[in-house]
Amino acid sequence: MNADKRKKLSREAYVIRKKLLETIQNAGSGHIGGSMSIAEILSVLYFEEMKINPENPDMQDRDRLVLSKGHCSPALYATLALKGFFSIEHLSSFRNMESDLSGHVEIHVPGVDMSSGSLGQGLSVGLGMALFAKNKGYKNRAFVILGDGEIQEGQIWEAAMAAGYFKADNLIALVDNNKIQLDGWLKEVMSPYPIGEKFRAFGWNVLEIDGHDVAQIHHAIKFASETQGKPTAIICSTIKGKGVSVFENQVRFHGGQPTEEEWKVAFEEIDTRISELEE
Repeated sequence: MNADKRKKLSREAYVIRKKLLETIQNAGSGHIGGSMSIAEILSVLYFEEMKINPENPDMQDRDRLVLSKGHCSPALYATLALKGFFSIEHLSSFRNMESDLSGHVEIHVPGVDMSSGSLGQGLSVGLGMALFAKNKGYKNRAFVILGDGEIQEGQIWEAAMAAGYFKADNLIALVDNNKIQLDGWLKEVMSPYPIGEKFRAFGWNVLEIDGHDVAQIHHAIKFASETQGKPTAIICSTIKGKGVSVFENQVRFHGGQPTEEEWKVAFEEIDTRISELEE
C-alpha cells in the first residue's frame, strides 16, 4: 500500500470516529470505546477491500460483513453513511424510537447484513454466509468483526470448530482485541489468551497485527483472501477509545458518557488529526 492510500484510509478512520462521536453525543448514549477501536478496520473494509455497492446494497455476489459486537453500531452506521448507503443527516436519529438506527445493529438498515447485539452469534452466521457462497459457486467473502470479550461465549468456539472442519476459506474473522470489556480488563474478567493459538487448534489460518495500522489490515485481508482450505482469524491489537486521549484505555467508556469538557477535548483532538492527515 502506497503512502497516499495509507494516509487516505487513516484519515477516513478519523472521519468515522468524528461521525460516530457526533452520533453518540446527539443521542446522549452509545458505546464509545469499542466503536472507536474498530475505525481503521472499517475504513479498510469499506473504502478499500469489500465488494459492495451502495446503489445496489442487496446484490447477490457482494461481500458480507457481520458486526458481531453489535453494540458498536455507531461505528458501522457512521461508516455506512460515509459510504453512501444512507444520508449523513440520518445519523442524528440514532436511538430515537421512530428511527431504524437502534443501539444495536439491525438488518433493515441499508448495508447491514445481520442484526446483532446478542453476543457470540455472529461467527455462526458468518460461517453460514460463507458456506452458502461456496455451495453456490460465488466468489464473495464473509467478514465477521468479533469483540475480544465476546469470544468468551461458547458459541464462538463451536462456530470456529465447524469453520475449520468445513474448510471455509472465504470466512475472515477480525478480532478487535482492545483488551477491555464491560466490567474491566479482559485478563481480569476471564482471559481468552492466547487467542491465536485457540483458532489455530480449530484449523484456522491466524494472523496477528496492529489493528490501527491500515496497511497491516489491508495486507492481512489480502493474504487471508488468497489462503485456500482454511478460514482466517486476524487478531487485531487495538486500543479501546483509540483516537482521543481521555477515552483511551478507560473502562468507563465501554458505555459511559463523557463530561462536557471531555467532549470538547475529543472533538479538538479528532479535528486536529483529520487536518494532519489532509496535509
